[in-house]
Amino acid sequence: MFRLILNDRLLIPVLRICAIISALVVLLILAFLLFESWPVLMQPSLTRFVTSASWHPLEGAYNLMPMLAGTLLASMGALLLAVPLGMASALFIVFYAPPYLATLYKRLIELLAGIPSVVFGFWGLTTLVPLINQWHPPGASLLAGMLVLTLMVLPLIALTAYTALAAVPDELFRNAAALGLSRWGMIRGVALPAASAGITAGIILAAARALGETMAVLMVAGNVVQYPETVFDPIRTLAANIALEMAYAMGDHRAVLFVSGLLLLLLVMVLSSIAGFLEKQRCV
Repeated sequence: MFRLILNDRLLIPVLRICAIISALVVLLILAFLLFESWPVLMQPSLTRFVTSASWHPLEGAYNLMPMLAGTLLASMGALLLAVPLGMASALFIVFYAPPYLATLYKRLIELLAGIPSVVFGFWGLTTLVPLINQWHPPGASLLAGMLVLTLMVLPLIALTAYTALAAVPDELFRNAAALGLSRWGMIRGVALPAASAGITAGIILAAARALGETMAVLMVAGNVVQYPETVFDPIRTLAANIALEMAYAMGDHRAVLFVSGLLLLLLVMVLSSIAGFLEKQRCV
């Protein structure tokens, strides 16, 4: 008993220190982005991020809105495809597949999660883009970016949903079975509500990865700064723009690229806040 108390007393400070370090890392990243963005954030013409004719850094035009729109559209499109597929995969593994098939399927999803993003981008560039080009030129487009991002975030959604569903206590299922609920009734009325926090966390993580993905989208999306009218139009995302131009950017141009990074961080913070709000509403 004394050993357990001693272990708790040692563990609590260690956990507090780790939590403080994690929070400090996020704050330091935020401070770094603010520091690098400060030269343009303090200028009176902040509206040029929205009102400039386009993105022409050499001419002092820094309109970020087309790239923000491309980032949001590609991410939301990927989530619209990946969330149903990931949830279906998790439900299949936990409730419907026989043990040997569930293990094999889970291993395949884990393998998909471990593939580097540049490999997805290379496959999209050499296979997916030519296929879309045959259907509707030019091929490198918002649709290609959405499909590649779907493959990249689907394993994250599926594995986090699987973990959340597998952690639901067996007692809840036994009680539901005693009430005569069908398998789908137990999934809909017991498993999904009980695992909703973990599922929501997985979707938020997937959304954050989709927003910040760089190399794969850069390779397949066309990198044209414009508002897409259809899913077949090329786009450029904020992350891809940073990767393309940071090597030679100077002065205000460089600072605006850090503003792009700050904007991406704020988007992720908004997503996290929305998830926390929804969780509180569910508990109420």
